[in-house]
Amino acid sequence: MQWTRDSWRAYPIKQHPVYPCENTLKENLERLEKLPPLVFAGEVRQLKKSLAKVAKKEAFLLQGGDCAESFENFGANNIRDMFKILLQMAIVLTFAGGCPVVKIGRIAGQFAKPRSADYEELNGVSLPSYRGDIINGFEFSEKARIADPKRMLEAYYQSATTLNLLRGFAKGGLADLREVQRWNLGFVKKSELHKQYEDLSEKISSALAFMEACGINANNTPNLREVSLYTSHEALLLPYEEALTRVDSLSGDFYDCSAHMLWIGERTREIDGAHVHFLSGVKNPLGVKIGPSAKAQDIIRLSNKLNPNNEEGRLNIIIRMGADKIASNLPSIFKDLKKEGLDLIYSIDPMHGNTVKAGDFKTREFDKIMQEVRYFFEVAISEGVYPGGVHLEMTGQDVTECTGGASNVTMQNLQNRYETQCDPRLNADQALELAFLIADLLKRARK
Repeated sequence: MQWTRDSWRAYPIKQHPVYPCENTLKENLERLEKLPPLVFAGEVRQLKKSLAKVAKKEAFLLQGGDCAESFENFGANNIRDMFKILLQMAIVLTFAGGCPVVKIGRIAGQFAKPRSADYEELNGVSLPSYRGDIINGFEFSEKARIADPKRMLEAYYQSATTLNLLRGFAKGGLADLREVQRWNLGFVKKSELHKQYEDLSEKISSALAFMEACGINANNTPNLREVSLYTSHEALLLPYEEALTRVDSLSGDFYDCSAHMLWIGERTREIDGAHVHFLSGVKNPLGVKIGPSAKAQDIIRLSNKLNPNNEEGRLNIIIRMGADKIASNLPSIFKDLKKEGLDLIYSIDPMHGNTVKAGDFKTREFDKIMQEVRYFFEVAISEGVYPGGVHLEMTGQDVTECTGGASNVTMQNLQNRYETQCDPRLNADQALELAFLIADLLKRARK
């Protein structure tokens, strides 16, 4: 079948909400189609060029952000703090790891979440599962759990506002390397990580002073005061993605203008499914989550479908197997893929395979997260594959959702600041600690 914006509708689809009124859905999608794009084709092409450097082992991909953005917690301070922790992690990886970093946020569109069951039960009452604020409400009530197409418009406007603020932060002075010490978040200053980050900041300041003495400064070198931060989300809600897919006036190609990069989840990566078909037709860089059941042949088929021209920077294979399975599953996959000569980026999502229940809470152990990252690097290096990135669910806030790390979150104090609406996230302290650990692994991988 020839690809069109709506040809995905002829394919089997999973994780798709049921809207009670088709006319209301159609009306809201028509409104969405008339709104301006959230991102532009030129920005997307620039990201692809940067990701091509990752594929060539010349850069590293840092992708991170909220598990699921929410309408209720939306605010400038949360966006600013997410921007700051991404900057902190990137500077650690760049300076300590000796590598340029491509920065992509799970932000300005990460509103839809796949669920393991269509319904959830509480106190004997069964209601449709919460699927993210773009679809229905988090409150456990019959009214809130109805899929409401007007939520797509609210998600669009929140994304537009978020992008506007991020662009201001990226170009308006907050990203200036001379401000590196001011990027620190208040609660991180209280931790043992503060000295480690402060030492790195002083080294950067000394390097900048030397460069300025040589005539290189923020006034004549924009890279010292500006950054490029791109957006991404899981392309789960295909009516929304279709409505924001536009034809680029310069190239005539289709771009999904809801984000710079889109990814397909582990639950929706069927080669003959609607999600793979839809994303095969847009020119954005793509990611695919790969779980423990995957074989090399699955990745080869996905690559042939999503990246038939074997373009560098087009396709990111995001491994998410769990600390207990990655060491046994991944080596054979890398061995088989190396024979194919595919231009792929390989990154690690150490979050989703390490979720456990702790009473009424879901949590993730920091040690398990780090163990999966370490195994990913070790297996990749031993198989002659470049470990090109990391994909994290995290926040710039001082939450208590994942146990362990320098912040010493325990099972007993999870309830102190457990604020996620879906999956547990690293707090800024844990994210920064992880960045220092990855920087050491990255130095070894690049030797």
